[in-house]
Amino acid sequence: MVKRATAKAWVPDRQDVIWIDCNPQRGQEMRDVHPFLVLSPKAFNQRTSLIIGLPMTTADYNADNPFAINVGVAGGRKAGQTSYVLCHQPKSFDWRARGATPHPIKQITDVRFAEVLALLNQIIQLT
Repeated sequence: MVKRATAKAWVPDRQDVIWIDCNPQRGQEMRDVHPFLVLSPKAFNQRTSLIIGLPMTTADYNADNPFAINVGVAGGRKAGQTSYVLCHQPKSFDWRARGATPHPIKQITDVRFAEVLALLNQIIQLT
C-alpha cells in the first residue's frame, strides 16, 4: 500500500484575515461570525490553538471611531462596503474549536497592518 502525502493543514498566520465565530459574547462584544485580523505568529497559533487578534466590521459608524482603522473594501456578502479593524478590542480565541477559516481577502496590506499596530500600541503602550 502506498501512502499519499496529505495536504498541509492550514494554520492562520500574522496579518491574515480569517472568519471566526465570536459567540458566545457578552455586553458590547461582537457576536456571530466576523472577519478577524490575526496578530499572533503562525508558530504560536499552531502550538497553542489560540490566536490573538482584532475583530473587523463594516458597520458605518466606525468611520468616526478613533480606534478603528479603515483597511479598504470588504469582500464576500459585504462587497463594496468599507472594512474596519477595531484596535480597541483585542481578543484571543481558540481558532480550531471555533472553526476558523481563511477570509477571501486573505491579508491586509503591510501599510494598513503597520497602522493597526501603531494604534494598538497607543492604546496598550507595549513599547
